[in-house]
Amino acid sequence: MLYPAAFHDYSKPNPFLLWGISKQRLLNKWIQLKQVSKLAYYFDFGNLYSRDDNFREMLSVDNNLTSRDLEDLAFRQLSDYQSKNPGTCFLDPDFNLDITSAYKLQDLVTKIRVQGGEQVIGYKVGCTGPGTKAQFGMDGPIRGTLFADEVRQNGVRLNSDEFCQLAIEGEMAIIIGENFQIKTVFPIIELHNFIFRSKNKNLSELIANNGINSGIVLPDMNLQQSNSYIKKDGILSLAINGKSVGQAGLWPNGAGAEESLNWLKNNLAEHRIQLKPNDIVLAGTALGLYPVKNGDAVLVCVDDQPAVSCSVKI
Repeated sequence: MLYPAAFHDYSKPNPFLLWGISKQRLLNKWIQLKQVSKLAYYFDFGNLYSRDDNFREMLSVDNNLTSRDLEDLAFRQLSDYQSKNPGTCFLDPDFNLDITSAYKLQDLVTKIRVQGGEQVIGYKVGCTGPGTKAQFGMDGPIRGTLFADEVRQNGVRLNSDEFCQLAIEGEMAIIIGENFQIKTVFPIIELHNFIFRSKNKNLSELIANNGINSGIVLPDMNLQQSNSYIKKDGILSLAINGKSVGQAGLWPNGAGAEESLNWLKNNLAEHRIQLKPNDIVLAGTALGLYPVKNGDAVLVCVDDQPAVSCSVKI
């Protein structure tokens, strides 16, 4: 049996349709033309999506999707993320991914982003401390990937329209030195698209959506270059609009920076990825994840000393 497929060249105003594509070539639901460097072509078996929000056409075709479609699903995941509408595949109650497939999907999205010109600058370890474990009802850890284009600087004013249900965490970051040694550590603010599509939150959705990470806020350079926190037992605290919302030890499990770092090295090795000198690693946090809204001001302190801040534009 032959099916319709829609092709969209983003450099041109209109899509074009081809009829007579075999179901084998459609790989169930999603097909992408592999112009990955610019994501110029994108076509969907069932729904046609465009970067232009004014354009969407529906095709009456079967919408079954399986985990075997990971490469094609990665294009959908990236398109959803870029449209500030992440993880829509998890709206389907029949859609499931195991942990292994979720990591493969995350890594495929990363590959596409790198081929499109983005730069990986490190990784996050998430769902590690008691706060997020209780909040999500999940036991981690999990891994996500950090990108240079999503790094903000201390004091940044964020636009909530650039996120999907913006939420923040205060946590410690590690800079990797030679031979996987810890070079420096410092507090940061992690930014999130705080949304889960599945009826029940699960690790596979969290992993496939890159740990719901949508960027980080770095402190000033003097803190980024400090090594005074490497062995320090301090208190990390988070305030929103001048009111404390949580405080805990610097590291998610009280075991210091090495615990998260060692777990990450092993996880990356399982997926044939290796840390590089100057990579940033987010170690996780003992605090929770906190939604923020327009007008909110966020401050992370170490031992009551201001370290890094951001605010959300009104």
